Amino acid sequence: MRSISGTILRLTAAALLCGSFAGSVAAQEGTPAKQLFGGIKLPSKADAEPLGFYAKGCMSGAVALPTDGPTWQAMRLSRNRRWGNPEMIALLERFSGDAARLGWGSGILIGDISQPRGGPMINGHSSHQIGLDADIWFTPKPTQPLSVQQRESYPFTSMLDKSKFLTVDSNRWTSTHAKLVMQAASYPQVDRVFVNPAIKKKLCETWTGNRDLLGKVRPIYGHDEHFHIRISCPPGSTTCQKQAAVPKGDDCSSKGFAWWFTKEPWAPPPKPDPNKKPVKPRQVMLSDLPKACAAVLAAPSRSEDDATFGGSAVAYTAQPAASASARTVEAIVNDPPPASDDMPIPTPRPLQ
Repeated sequence: MRSISGTILRLTAAALLCGSFAGSVAAQEGTPAKQLFGGIKLPSKADAEPLGFYAKGCMSGAVALPTDGPTWQAMRLSRNRRWGNPEMIALLERFSGDAARLGWGSGILIGDISQPRGGPMINGHSSHQIGLDADIWFTPKPTQPLSVQQRESYPFTSMLDKSKFLTVDSNRWTSTHAKLVMQAASYPQVDRVFVNPAIKKKLCETWTGNRDLLGKVRPIYGHDEHFHIRISCPPGSTTCQKQAAVPKGDDCSSKGFAWWFTKEPWAPPPKPDPNKKPVKPRQVMLSDLPKACAAVLAAPSRSEDDATFGGSAVAYTAQPAASASARTVEAIVNDPPPASDDMPIPTPRPLQ
């Protein structure tokens, strides 16, 4: 078990050996954190640690998902967001094989995980900052592998009927889509699976397997073209801030879920008062993140080949994750997860 102060000391010592820490911290003052972390191309050469919260933190010692595997492909490679905690990468490789066995094409297409050292992103997400979040497309991996160029422009597929309010398109959604989402929710280390509220509603109406797993499936804005897997803080981690527990049961009849189908979540923001001077949004700065994140930025880099999970930046044969569950959807119907406490009604525009 490692402490936060211990992590700071190790990362700071490594940075001081390079003679860069003090100078780099001074140079970082006044620069938004998203620009600092978005400009780093490689991970730190350090122990793997998630530092802070999913939407307010960074990570050390990240590993990269290989760009290609037997049952997955990483998408939008130019974004350089296929980095994560080893627990996350191991789970994704495991899940990709389970998805293919469920009949989800030849595997999964994996979108954003995190940046090489985590932290806030210039665009796209408020979370994905500590290497424990990953996006999976609602599009199966094609039999013919996509080229690097195709992965940059390959279209998303929405699961919604855009002509209706929060309604899944019955011509696109299938029982295999449902099995895929519920398979993701089945792993013990998965804390949440974020989907569009309409998709959660569809699952509430049609899922006949383990209903308790539906509590992990959480409604959120967007997420109609992909779903978002979030895993729990790794066992023994003292630098990772846990999220509140998900509700008991399927959470299909709660006030919190019903809120998504009211006008409030979708109401346009109020018009600004023309008599008031506009307030410039405050940028998240490095000082807003855990203290260890400054040392993470300044730490020496690890090469891409050395940091790629499995030891190669190209295709890699997936191995079972040590902490991943071997269960499939069919095997979990009568094996519910431990119950957790109820969550309050979400506030407007909730974060992930």
